[in-house]
Amino acid sequence: MEKRNLFLILLILGTAFWGISFSVTKLAIGQNQPVLFLCYRFMLATMVLSIIFWKYVKKLNFATIKTGASLAIPLVLGIYLQTLGITHTSASQCSFVAGITVVMIPVIKLLIYRKSAPLKIWLAAFTALIGLFVISITDHLKIGTGDLYTIVGAFCFAIYLIQIEKESKAGDIVPTIVPMFATCAILTLLLALFQNNTTWIPQGHTFWIGIIFCALFSTAYMYTISNIAQKYISAERVSIIYLFEPVFGAFAAHFILGEEITSRLLMGGGLIFLATLISELKWRWPNQMAISSLSKWKKD
Repeated sequence: MEKRNLFLILLILGTAFWGISFSVTKLAIGQNQPVLFLCYRFMLATMVLSIIFWKYVKKLNFATIKTGASLAIPLVLGIYLQTLGITHTSASQCSFVAGITVVMIPVIKLLIYRKSAPLKIWLAAFTALIGLFVISITDHLKIGTGDLYTIVGAFCFAIYLIQIEKESKAGDIVPTIVPMFATCAILTLLLALFQNNTTWIPQGHTFWIGIIFCALFSTAYMYTISNIAQKYISAERVSIIYLFEPVFGAFAAHFILGEEITSRLLMGGGLIFLATLISELKWRWPNQMAISSLSKWKKD
């Protein structure tokens, strides 16, 4: 199996972990502050990845640490702002607004880097957004405080994915993984220190189970696979694959939280799957096929 296809499968598996983590996090946080949850999540992920990538940790230098820290900033901002967003609006509304990352990436690349994405990426992005709209929007779309937080968070996450793509193509990005998560842990710790009435050692066992699951699967596994995968898969395609998350999340919520699986979920999930196919399959337009056939005929 080609590495590109392997990482595609691993990314989709990771979105399942992300989807499950929504329900797990909702149960784990309870009355505890979300920032504290993020802090412990990043701390445990950093410790686990330090063991896995110890050979890189031993060789850390200033340049690697600097790169990892620069990647951590938009990642933490994106996660933190979207966490704030979901506290001010519904989960479905937040998931739809967060999905605009898929369109932000080609737009940012076009405006800043003057690099236009292929037509099929634009088509896949908007198809995926329609699917996410079908899943998430129930009555009407309104822009509130939570939506604004989520929009800015989506922009930060788009910047993060573009940076990852750039760094992964410039060289080996694996050595930057541990510094990146360590910086995330430090930044969320600082945010937690500024929170009032923080209970540093929550008593509920669901909190710690959530930390373990999210640290190992949603953070250590998913972001590591994502970072390495972008050497083979573009940021636009990765962001479209990420839109499997709300589909898996809805199924997880059904089995864990008892929420209903609706026809909207099945229809929207189908559109997201179609978007992934559009972005991944090698499409050949009629004129390209004609040129290819003519060239082959001439050679014969």
